[in-house]
Amino acid sequence: MASKVERILILAKTYPSPSAKHTETSCVAGINEHGQMRRLYPVPFRMIAENQQFQKWQWVTLRIEKSPADHRPESHKVFVDTIQTGDTIPPEKGWTLRRQWWEKMPTFASFDALEQARQGQQVSLALLRPKRLERLEITAVGNPEWTDEELTKLSQEQSQGNLFSEDEQRKQLKLLEKMPFDFHYHYLCDTPDGERAYRHKIVDWEVAMLFRNCRKSHGDGWETPFRAKLEREFAARDLMFMMGNIHRFQHQWLIISLIYPPKPAPDDAAQGCLF
Repeated sequence: MASKVERILILAKTYPSPSAKHTETSCVAGINEHGQMRRLYPVPFRMIAENQQFQKWQWVTLRIEKSPADHRPESHKVFVDTIQTGDTIPPEKGWTLRRQWWEKMPTFASFDALEQARQGQQVSLALLRPKRLERLEITAVGNPEWTDEELTKLSQEQSQGNLFSEDEQRKQLKLLEKMPFDFHYHYLCDTPDGERAYRHKIVDWEVAMLFRNCRKSHGDGWETPFRAKLEREFAARDLMFMMGNIHRFQHQWLIISLIYPPKPAPDDAAQGCLF
């Protein structure tokens, strides 16, 4: 299958997981200049060159090709050595510059409508606008340590063909920390049958980093500032979930990224303008 070079705005990056082939890898998603959704895999993010590492809302130029092993239309294989980072879109002016891009994404007001689009049009990346955020569920994982199999994957040689320079291959990475908690949002959506409650897991790398930062600064009291951000502050914003489904179990969805511009002012909303 022919490869091509695209310019893609990064909108999601999941926390890394152990990989037998790539040591560890993240699922990355974004939108190209033509408004087409892209899932980029594999991206062994912590192991690529520092000048190739990117953040959310940053443009990257890279070579991709349609993934032969993943038939979801958005899924593409990445030629990691071709990644070139570009400008980052700032959040100033109420996220106005960012708005034009999330408005190009498939967007749904209920999870049921999103699941119907998956079944009918093979949609596997989209925005979901919950009616109301109910609460954040924090659950300790069953095993807070990596299994022997996972440790084997994470400690294997980091030589990945031509993905890395010799310096990168020699670079000693700190062992990936396993998240000791799972985070789920409980939220409400309107449906033809009335208001309905849903629950989905959050795998956004930014949320994992927020947990680590809160634990570092507050110790055992980390949950208070963590909840303040994810429950109260985000609930007061125009919170949207970027949803992605699982390759092997495509009826199962995850919150892969949070998008949280300020809510529109009443005067702006009356005029049909969000900001």
